[in-house]
Amino acid sequence: MKASDLMVKCLEEEGIEYIFGVPGEENADFMMSLESSDDIRFVLTRHEQGAAFMAEIYGRLTGSPAACLGTLGPGATNLITGVADANMDRAPMLVITGQGSTSRLHKESHQIMDVVKMFEPVTKWASTIVHPDTIPEIVRKSVRIARSEKPGAVLIELPEDVAEHDTPALPMKPIRFRRPVAGQEMIAAAVEKIRQAKRPVILAGNGCVRKRASEYLRKFCDDTGIGVLNTFMAKGAVDYDKPYCLYTIGLGAKDIGTCAIDAADLVISIGFDMVEYHPKLWNAEGNKSIIHIDFTPAEVDKHYHPEIELVGDIAHSLSALVHEFEDIETDFDLGQQQATRADMKSEIDNFENEETEGTIKPQKVLLEVQKIYGDDGLLLSDVGAHKMWIARHYHCKTPNGCLIPNGFCSMGFALPGAIAASLVDPDRKIMGIAGDAGFMMNVQEMETATRLNSNITMMVWEDNAYGLIAWKQWAQFGKHTDLSFNNPDWEALAKAFAWQYQAVPNSKDLQQAMQNAIDHKGPSLIVIPIDYDENKKLTARLGELSCSI
Repeated sequence: MKASDLMVKCLEEEGIEYIFGVPGEENADFMMSLESSDDIRFVLTRHEQGAAFMAEIYGRLTGSPAACLGTLGPGATNLITGVADANMDRAPMLVITGQGSTSRLHKESHQIMDVVKMFEPVTKWASTIVHPDTIPEIVRKSVRIARSEKPGAVLIELPEDVAEHDTPALPMKPIRFRRPVAGQEMIAAAVEKIRQAKRPVILAGNGCVRKRASEYLRKFCDDTGIGVLNTFMAKGAVDYDKPYCLYTIGLGAKDIGTCAIDAADLVISIGFDMVEYHPKLWNAEGNKSIIHIDFTPAEVDKHYHPEIELVGDIAHSLSALVHEFEDIETDFDLGQQQATRADMKSEIDNFENEETEGTIKPQKVLLEVQKIYGDDGLLLSDVGAHKMWIARHYHCKTPNGCLIPNGFCSMGFALPGAIAASLVDPDRKIMGIAGDAGFMMNVQEMETATRLNSNITMMVWEDNAYGLIAWKQWAQFGKHTDLSFNNPDWEALAKAFAWQYQAVPNSKDLQQAMQNAIDHKGPSLIVIPIDYDENKKLTARLGELSCSI
């Protein structure tokens, strides 16, 4: 068969369901082959970056890769931000790019650049297909690498002349392998270390939102009562209503959750990604006793030097701990953890009766959003000042119930991400929250949402500025540079793309507006004026923070 037909057959064999992207001339053969597929759906996007974010969210929600596609040159460079975001946030993804004919890759030529080298820093592996007979091996290797812990992005480049060639090769059948597990002697050492501790605390990272890992983490905490601080990307690893949920940690400043780590004589880090929250922020002296439980060995860092490492499948390691502690009586001092939970819960609940007009406080918005989406809905956060408030004040009951980009932290994530989430689970309540800056970075995907009739709600927090940068500059220098801009007529914008639109300037109208959006079939836009004076107040409060115990 033709090489491009073979590549599609290989992707089908791997169970690839979606390819998001913008094709070009150099993808022409591949696109013709893809059109004949009954198993793979191609979703045309309005920008390659949006395609990459869509593939990322599919990967984070399902654990299996989707693909994003671009042509050579500018098509490939447009993909790279979303690809880097997926790779650093541990989302399995295939990246497929076209390339010019191999007969002109060795010299100066129109739109030619070394795409493989360009993508090597932001992928787990990047390769070009130089011979059509190698397609089955390259596709099989790419999917295996993308799916293997820790998951990430893999690039396959298909030059246009290679795509045209005939080949006798056939797809390879995927054979899955079981992840390696931690040794029993190390598990026994970890059990003994935990038994000897008086004030252990769990730091749950991105690896804990895998379904089985979350299940056993909850059982372990039910048995032991040990409290859990989750990173931004580990929201929902434990139920926020449980007494051992100590909420989220990860701000650059000392926060309430830091008190639980300060008081701990043992930190059990599970699925922790250093790219999210550097250990120097919670282990400045480098003297904390640490157990590392993860798919891979610990990164070498003077602030993160574990005494014991359980390297292997996280769910298996947690299952082993659950089994060991079933018959062990524990006598932990959890007073500081209980105080930490109470103090943070008080801050969250403090805005229940807050009623404002003209602007709405971030805490109030998220309290109302959580009432509707926190149990079984999905919230996607873009990047900006709102992300800090979502991380601190929004909590959910299910793994991956709140998706925040926190490794690479790219703006423009929420709108395309919400569209992908609606494809994965069209019956789920899905909301994306973005700042006015982040929303405009991929605003063109409003058309994609309309074309797909995506049942999503996008909420824009309007402050007419790059609010997070202003917040950080103010905190460091006492002032900030000019970061203000103008916004479009939101109602006219929504109308132009055939979205439902609601402006909500009053906190008392939030609940009804969100329900109206959920009841509407198709995409909906809610714009609220946000009170970012709360940013300075939070910085001042955290600067004076003292732990309850």
